[in-house]
Amino acid sequence: MKKLLHLNVDRSAKATLADQIRHGIATAIENGVLEPGARLPSWQDLAVQLGVARGTVRAAYEKLNAAQLIVASGAAGTRVAPRPRAVAKSEQRPDPGSFLEIYQEMTQGPAFFQMGVPATETFPATLFARIRAKAVRAEASAAPIYPDPRGEFELRREIAGYLTIARGIDCLPSQIIVTGGYGAGLGLAFRALGLEGRKAWMEEPGFPFTRKGLELARLLIVPVPVDADGIDIDYGLRHAADAKLVVVTPGQQAPLGATLSLERRLKLLDWAADSGAWIIEDDYLSELQLTGRAAPALASLDRAGRVIHIGSFSKTISPTIRLGFIVAPVDLMACFAEVAACLAPPPGPAVQLATAEFMREGHYLRHLRRLKRSYAAKRDELLAELHSRFDADQVTATGLAVLLRLPDGAADLAIAREMLAFGMFPAPLSPFYASSETSRSGLLLGVATSPTRELARSCERMEELIRRFSCVPDTAFGSDYDHP
Repeated sequence: MKKLLHLNVDRSAKATLADQIRHGIATAIENGVLEPGARLPSWQDLAVQLGVARGTVRAAYEKLNAAQLIVASGAAGTRVAPRPRAVAKSEQRPDPGSFLEIYQEMTQGPAFFQMGVPATETFPATLFARIRAKAVRAEASAAPIYPDPRGEFELRREIAGYLTIARGIDCLPSQIIVTGGYGAGLGLAFRALGLEGRKAWMEEPGFPFTRKGLELARLLIVPVPVDADGIDIDYGLRHAADAKLVVVTPGQQAPLGATLSLERRLKLLDWAADSGAWIIEDDYLSELQLTGRAAPALASLDRAGRVIHIGSFSKTISPTIRLGFIVAPVDLMACFAEVAACLAPPPGPAVQLATAEFMREGHYLRHLRRLKRSYAAKRDELLAELHSRFDADQVTATGLAVLLRLPDGAADLAIAREMLAFGMFPAPLSPFYASSETSRSGLLLGVATSPTRELARSCERMEELIRRFSCVPDTAFGSDYDHP
């Protein structure tokens, strides 16, 4: 409470201790830090926390009560009085154009066609809630000791088994580090590798959050183009053969959807082994590849221990649980565990144990099978609807999204923002490019959140907005359209 309210008791100040306490709580209420109805600590608890007499706290509370800022409710405790809602100064909007503003904008929702989140109608929410409630009770009754910084063994064992069967990765539970999602895993890997100031290959186009993560880790980003066979290894070798890190999405490239060819996989692995470089494999789709059999993980071919495999449960269970994992090479197991222990602890045991049981009882694999069937049907319906409205060259299935290419110069970000007013929010393509000079316009429509009803109406509204914002003749959307 002291930290939350920023209560500072200064015995050398001219104001009395009671007035200092009153002022601190009143400021928190006025700024919206303490919402109406929020419960305040008892006189005794706050007195012990601040190291003052109970009478001092009581005097402060009496003054707050007289000012009608708080209400004493007997057994219900002392609470903040009802008042007009204030905008908390501690929650000011991010600076315009900052990465945080872009992050919040791209992750807002829920909305139709939103990327990066799973469908809710196919998830066995009641079952998972029951399993999680059991895990919460077990956590509450367990001894109050610090958990394993690598994550709960039960979950690490289930992840290792799943990766062996589904992704072809031969790994042990001791190689698994449980993380707070993909971003946490990426940060843990950057810290463990310690490559500040070195060059890193980044797919062009590529995931904007990964690019920002590389910048924050102070690596020198080398954009490497992507084509139909994935990241262009030869281009990377010509322009930055001395790079020490590569971040790739080999299963299905994000956002264009190409699978990294076997020839390029082997060339990338050979180069990493010979040059001492590291490869971070972002397995963001895991087994959720809708066309044919899922491509094996790049880590399944790694014999030199140069691949760091990162996965998460965000697209299969929910991003709200903030749960992911790293498969550390054997030689880096100890280093990764040390970084996790000191700088990047995993989420609490309850969500880990619940997920472990969900996997152990076979619910997870059954859920994945249902997801793939549902997503494949949604994708086909969306493709059919888009093909009836746009030229075939504009529409491409890319993993769990459908890419709708727009004419050069079309304001894809403005179109996406405008669509939010209609309950739709596809991801604009242009932010996936590092340079505005080479960027392309388009909309990435998430398959998982594609509407099962009113699909035609949603696509009709989208078509109208595209025509209005693109400021180009209608022929640009017909057979005359020739995308780059």
